[in-house]
Amino acid sequence: MQVIKTHPKSSHRKPFQGLASMVPALVMGALTAWAVAITPVHAQTAQGAEPQQAKRPAKPKAQPAQAKAPQRKKNAAPKKQSSRPARQAAVTGMPLASTAQTQAWVQDAAQRLQLDPIWVQNTLAQAQRLPSVERLVLPPSSPTAKNWAAYRARFIEPLRIQAGVRFWQNNRSALERAEREYGVPASVIVGIIGVETLYGQNTGNFRILDALATLAFHFPSAHPRAAARQAFFQSELEQFLLLTSRSGADPLNIRGSYAGAMGLPQFMPSSWAKFAVDFDGDGRIDLFGSPTDAIGSVANYFKAYDWRPGMPTHYPVTLTPGQTNMDSLLAPDILPTFSVASFVGQGAALSGAALQHPGPLALIELLNGPDAPSYVAGTENFYAITRYSWSGYYAMAVIDLAEALARDMQRKP
Repeated sequence: MQVIKTHPKSSHRKPFQGLASMVPALVMGALTAWAVAITPVHAQTAQGAEPQQAKRPAKPKAQPAQAKAPQRKKNAAPKKQSSRPARQAAVTGMPLASTAQTQAWVQDAAQRLQLDPIWVQNTLAQAQRLPSVERLVLPPSSPTAKNWAAYRARFIEPLRIQAGVRFWQNNRSALERAEREYGVPASVIVGIIGVETLYGQNTGNFRILDALATLAFHFPSAHPRAAARQAFFQSELEQFLLLTSRSGADPLNIRGSYAGAMGLPQFMPSSWAKFAVDFDGDGRIDLFGSPTDAIGSVANYFKAYDWRPGMPTHYPVTLTPGQTNMDSLLAPDILPTFSVASFVGQGAALSGAALQHPGPLALIELLNGPDAPSYVAGTENFYAITRYSWSGYYAMAVIDLAEALARDMQRKP
């Protein structure tokens, strides 16, 4: 079982005061998912292809979650092992070359993060460059037309729903507590974990050190946003080294997605540092082996991004050709911008509770290949889900899976 225990003392770090003052926490909200792809969903989010005209999320209001130092009692029972498939060999590549760039980065990062530069250098020397990761982050050479129906079918299907119901039943108490404390519905939390990793079955088989080092120093120049993405992954590599140094975990033994996301909820290292919580109260944060910690951490993430308890995620909308100002309604992309009055004034018909909605709305367009697109009116809670992965398709898949799971749970005794 892979565990990162955050906050214990480590010999790899120089004495310092105030981690938060030196390491700005990055968040996963800047990541995005392809609408249709063949790779695991959250791994797609690090590719950086943003929706048209979508604005970057504002910095969350919530303060970084503070993990606690381990306080395990002598002879205390270890955490229950999850029933995941046998571990496969990690994806391998070639040694990461030591260059003037990497050496300069080591010295700079070690000084800023107050880490032992020899430990950073020795750790990085054991990283491998993974050509497969370099290929995976590139946009497809022949993009497939977006198809909401096909994308939805990948996630709203019997096996995932059955697994989601089992996960909900096995973790009912933690989900109820998360909903009480953070205001995020249990169905949405279970939907996120189901879409991300099929409840821990698909957490990734890339060594995180290899994936992040590859993208930090060999991000493909053919990518349209190569410089920005490389800088992002260098920051995530810093956060990963900081986490493992603080915890004493072996950075060579932690696996996840090809983009560096980890655990049941597929948190990037910066999100682990900022949002992960010890929700089971055992003195450590374990997003790999503790569903309870994963549940609390997902809920904490959404609370930080202004989840509004009780607010719907979306409403039905009726559009009349020739009477709806589509260009104006679609211009803000997934960002809620229109009041109900202005939304309706642009020719988008709402009914029932939607007409009393107190906040802004966005017109969400879901293309269906050669067929007519689907549309919904997205609320601020719809937008909050896109902060987990920057895509309206992703958010709608999470919502539809959450609704399917809630219906099945209502039928259970």
